[in-house]
Amino acid sequence: MAKVFRPSSREASILSKIESSKEHERRKAIRGVSDCIEPLSNAVASKLVENNLVETTSKNRLEEGIKKCLEGLAHAEDFDIDYQIAEFRNLAPHPHIVSLYLTAFVIEKVIDFKDVVDIYGSDEEIYGCIHRQVVKYLP
Repeated sequence: MAKVFRPSSREASILSKIESSKEHERRKAIRGVSDCIEPLSNAVASKLVENNLVETTSKNRLEEGIKKCLEGLAHAEDFDIDYQIAEFRNLAPHPHIVSLYLTAFVIEKVIDFKDVVDIYGSDEEIYGCIHRQVVKYLP
């Protein structure tokens, strides 16, 4: 039987603090993107190609696409971000918003680039590769 939630002032306060901290971390990560667009797009594109997750004839075009995606993320509204990542929210227990957004971009949009031959690996592998690069630049 599920627990019935009856918010006491203590429980409501704790839940409110948890939600506030999650939202604060999300906004902090999105704001931080604009400070590291160049190195992050280079690192992500390089690792996707090195790990054979994306086969492309031009790594530079892949990097440019990721750079434009990050610029779009830095200026996007919350609804647009949530819409983009909706399908991928369950990839990790506590996903990083920037990693999720880039993963969604790579899986859904990069395949349409004329220089991209194919995308390999599972969604989790792509997320993991991207996430390892994101955490180097964003907390």
